[in-house]
Amino acid sequence: MTAYAAFKRGCLLLGIALLGGMSAPALAHPHSFIDMQTTLVTKDSALVGLKMVWTMDEITSADLLYDAGKAAPGSEVWKKLAAEVMARVMAQHYFTDVYRDGKPVRYMRLPSEYQLSRSANKAVLEFVIPLAEPAALAGKPLIISTFDPSYFVDMTYKDAQALHLPADAQASCKLSLFTPAPNSSLQAYALSLDKADAPPEDMDLGQQFAQKVTLQCQ
Repeated sequence: MTAYAAFKRGCLLLGIALLGGMSAPALAHPHSFIDMQTTLVTKDSALVGLKMVWTMDEITSADLLYDAGKAAPGSEVWKKLAAEVMARVMAQHYFTDVYRDGKPVRYMRLPSEYQLSRSANKAVLEFVIPLAEPAALAGKPLIISTFDPSYFVDMTYKDAQALHLPADAQASCKLSLFTPAPNSSLQAYALSLDKADAPPEDMDLGQQFAQKVTLQCQ
């Protein structure tokens, strides 16, 4: 297996196999859908982390919820599943880029907290990405983007209401959400890919569909 094939496998459902018997529309890219919410974690007028909540679609969630069975929330079963999913997310650098003035903002390799839970027929992964060093809120904007480069997984904020500022930053900071509108040929290409296909590595298909969150503070 090539390095990119291994990467693609890791991206696909965050390492969780899809169930068989999917309907025809579900075979087109993307194969899995994650609804995201993000809350900024701040301290002393600096950004110190990102708290993310990822809600997976029912098909993506099915295997996880089957493995969890009727285990109580917070039980060892849920903790083990959370560790397995989190390891795959970490292996892909949380699928998240943070930039300021064109330069990457580094974060810690390990999350400061994480958990996996159930919400009806969906699995919900919550975790906090701590920055390697605090990033001052004031100054040039911070750009945050979360996406799967292969576009096997669609990772989307429904709207700007899915972005949250802590109370101490609400007066001086603003969050905005940009959702790209890829042209019809690119959309048609993505839809033409089935489960066995992968876009060329240098195409970075997911980035062309990726939303961008901008944090601007006074």
